[in-house]
Amino acid sequence: MQEDTIYEELGVPRVVNAAGTKTRIGGSLIRPEAVEAMSRAAESFVRLSDLQVRAGELISEVTGAEAGYVGSGAAACMTLAAAAAIAGDDLGTMARLPETEGIPNEIVMPRTHRNGYDHAFRAAGAKIVDVGNNDNYLGTGSNSTEPWEIADAITEDTVAVGYMEKAFSMPPLEEVVEIAHDHDVPVIVDAAAEVPPRENLSAFVDAGADVVVFSGGKAIRGPQTTGILAGKREYVRSAALQHLDMHVAESVWEPPTELFDKASLAGVPRQGIGRPLKVGKEELVGLIAALEAFVEEDQDELDAEWDARLDIVEEGLDGIPGVTTRREPGGKLMVAPEVHVEIDPGAAGTDAVELVGSLRTENPRIFVGSDDLSDGAFTINPMCLTDEEAAYVTERVRTALE
Repeated sequence: MQEDTIYEELGVPRVVNAAGTKTRIGGSLIRPEAVEAMSRAAESFVRLSDLQVRAGELISEVTGAEAGYVGSGAAACMTLAAAAAIAGDDLGTMARLPETEGIPNEIVMPRTHRNGYDHAFRAAGAKIVDVGNNDNYLGTGSNSTEPWEIADAITEDTVAVGYMEKAFSMPPLEEVVEIAHDHDVPVIVDAAAEVPPRENLSAFVDAGADVVVFSGGKAIRGPQTTGILAGKREYVRSAALQHLDMHVAESVWEPPTELFDKASLAGVPRQGIGRPLKVGKEELVGLIAALEAFVEEDQDELDAEWDARLDIVEEGLDGIPGVTTRREPGGKLMVAPEVHVEIDPGAAGTDAVELVGSLRTENPRIFVGSDDLSDGAFTINPMCLTDEEAAYVTERVRTALE
């Protein structure tokens, strides 16, 4: 494997990533085209609002949305979406966020869609209203959230309905959109990790979502600090007004008309809730290059590459006492297939927690998927591995068990 990375030079252990596109270990590897574009972007200056217009044109083209925008990650785009839903074009409300006393600020969400990332909504001043329950996990035959429960929760204080997109998310997005639109509120979809397939870039817009958020630093392989906001022009406009640097004299302020019309505003907005979430010129150019490359990528070829890499893993772990493996298809929590590795402590002499923990202390550190540790298992994901790294991870697991 590569041994002369920048991390060795800095005295920091690098990571062999068998966990997938996880932010805590660097997301994914930026595409070479994006790295080259970022390097060139660093050589000169540009008005960021002009560059956002160009990025927005590409996002609109590939998603089918009315408009697009780039934030500093998917969570940042969720904050911008919530801020847009709350403030609209009201400069006074923008200036007060996240203070929302006396201002409609509720985002209705099915309880089973709640997760740690919805803190991004609350950061903008939104209050999340839970609906539904967890009956489906109890086996009662009930749905976790019924459509009427979403409708019943929408009041004059509701600014949006939040929806976390996964293969198992219920109710169906189309039903949620119909209910929300019947009550004149938008639907914000968190689809951060839902590409590939490439078709998902437009699927949620086609289903009627008003704002959809994707990560730019996962499978798209743009800069890790980029996220995509695609949706109705009114929400992109509000997001831009609350995100761009507004330290400017009104007498010479001529913003791009593609983003917003200066004449329709009372003046220059204050620095908005999104100002700490800025995106640099290098990241913007890198995201543009990565997104262009992503939509041209041969997904069938990539699927075959992932499956061949998992063959290396399964063959390498075959025959180890106390180890059972199975191939899990993509489409649930991860877009790529994975090898699910179950450890029988009695036969293996160790358990999954001890094994996974020990791998992380090695140099280089090895990260495998840890979501199934409570069930005595872990996963190996091929998305961020080379074939050589897949063999290395397998050998280290085998060594630890033998």
